[in-house]
Amino acid sequence: MRLFPALGISHGRVARRFGLGPRSRLDILRNLLTALVRHERIQTTWARADELRFYAERIIEYGKKGDTDEKAMRMADFWLTEKDLIHKLFKMLAPRYASYQGGYTGMYQIPNRENLDRAKMAVIEYKGNPYPPLIVKKRDSEKTLLNQLLKGYREDRRKTALEAEIQATNRQTDIGTSV
Repeated sequence: MRLFPALGISHGRVARRFGLGPRSRLDILRNLLTALVRHERIQTTWARADELRFYAERIIEYGKKGDTDEKAMRMADFWLTEKDLIHKLFKMLAPRYASYQGGYTGMYQIPNRENLDRAKMAVIEYKGNPYPPLIVKKRDSEKTLLNQLLKGYREDRRKTALEAEIQATNRQTDIGTSV
């Protein structure tokens, strides 16, 4: 007889608990999603950002269906608490991601909050937003210390290989002339 029969069965996606219950959780997620659509980059706790990411991706997918789709309009009307953002979703964000096949959001960890709870914080943003990037990609220029050292190493190897080749040809010519 199995002691834990339910362990082998997947029971679907378990949502995090926010607020005071299911309605409070929905209100928190709706407000976060509204802020994300309005500002395109928000700062919140890691757990909330991680949970919001799914809904942010889905609202863009509904936006890509167009404002003539009835279900897309109902979902936008439900999830966006500020109704002026429905136009932004369908006319600005959806065309921006027309060529994307998912992966509309980026999430980055930032330092923990400094007050009593020390909560793990994150920034969630829509890709392609007008703000400067959070993570600046370092350009690999010739003037970095590592590249200068590698350049010097390659030049030294080339010189020693050239000198060795010259010495080898000199030996062959010396052997050929002495015989």
